[in-house]
Amino acid sequence: MNMHKRLKPVRPPLEGYYSRVMAYLCVAITFIAIAIEEGVTTLNVSVVVYALLFPHVAQLGVDRLRRIEGLRSRLALLALDGLHTGIFVTLCQFNIVPSLVFIMLLSLASIIVGGPLYLMASWLLAVVGLLITSVIASPQPELYSGALVNFTSLASGATFTVIVAAFVYHQGRKLEQAQKVISAEQEKTSLLASNLSKYLSPQVWESIFAGKQSVTLETRRKKLTVFFSDIRGFTELAEEMEAEALTDLLNNYLNEMSRIALQYGGTIDKFIGDCVMVFFGDPATQGAKQDAEAAVSMAIAMRKHMKVLRQQWRSQGITRPLEIRMGLSTGYCTVGNFGADNRMDYTIIGREVNLASRLENAAEAGEILIPHETWALVKDLVMCRDKGQVMVKGFSKPVQVYQVVGLRRDLGAAPSFVEHELPGFSMYLDTTNIRNYDKDEVIKALEHAAQKLKDKVIV
Repeated sequence: MNMHKRLKPVRPPLEGYYSRVMAYLCVAITFIAIAIEEGVTTLNVSVVVYALLFPHVAQLGVDRLRRIEGLRSRLALLALDGLHTGIFVTLCQFNIVPSLVFIMLLSLASIIVGGPLYLMASWLLAVVGLLITSVIASPQPELYSGALVNFTSLASGATFTVIVAAFVYHQGRKLEQAQKVISAEQEKTSLLASNLSKYLSPQVWESIFAGKQSVTLETRRKKLTVFFSDIRGFTELAEEMEAEALTDLLNNYLNEMSRIALQYGGTIDKFIGDCVMVFFGDPATQGAKQDAEAAVSMAIAMRKHMKVLRQQWRSQGITRPLEIRMGLSTGYCTVGNFGADNRMDYTIIGREVNLASRLENAAEAGEILIPHETWALVKDLVMCRDKGQVMVKGFSKPVQVYQVVGLRRDLGAAPSFVEHELPGFSMYLDTTNIRNYDKDEVIKALEHAAQKLKDKVIV
């Protein structure tokens, strides 16, 4: 089905050709009855002929009227109907029954076509037609007509009303059926959209449907924080478990990790086996600092949640202590639609993607590694351990790497970490990881540094 094919507009019942023919036929029948009762005159014959011919002439002129800029055929025809009503009322010498029937026909047409506003406009035009005809013809009012005129007027008007009512009822039934079909199609489309949305990150899906994201092969440069993680020891576990059990475990793990990623506002890029790739800063961003903090907070939350998952897996007979390792990096990446016109992938490429992936591969079980730029953005929120410069595969120069310890607010009132940094001074102390036989050496180093600082101040 061609969705771009223009649909023909549905016309209101009294706007169409046949309905106008019936309405003016009622007028012709009424004036024929007047001619029978009062005698045939040139005026009566002229009105009957005009009433029978006008609908056909109007139909021929509709297409031409529609081509006139600013003029709508519906309004033009309704305006003519209003003027004609006033003329017909005047020419029947204001006979009460025919006049009321004519006004009823006009009112019914106006209400169906455009509602109360059109009704008032048509009445106003009817008054204009009445006044113009009265000035030209100077009719002698005869308020009461004979039985034949009354009967034919009421009968023809009633017949027209019944036919229109039946047509409206029929249209209403067709509209109900169409509504049912539309509702069924909407449900089908909604279900299809829901199914397809699972193949895209919710942020990307919503951005496309909101019109903010075009589905074309285009990219842009943005500062993002990229996250990679995988399960340490998953390959060995895959050799020990049946495929069905391994699938259930993997799906359970990915489902939980996805929930945490979405909770922190991450855009899930892809799953590669047990590897999860997430990035922060696109399609929506809170700023480079907030994006980096959200990414690292997400990584910490994932590491904590692994304790819950390990407990669940242990109850299922999986005794291998599975741990995840994670790597993050912050910097400018190319983000957008990559691929072909008929098959696209919304993803990112760039140095930071490679660095985050390499840091994830270099991390130990349960470890979160970040480079210096990410650390500079999150150091106020996150406690990190300096691991020094590390040679990373694929990079010619060593990379300054930090190990994420945890959120500062979660380290308690008396944390075991002491960290301070000033120009020319940097100290990181983790009292829990200092071995007993190293304490004296650490104290000597601190005392020596303090003495050097005192000597420098005295000088």
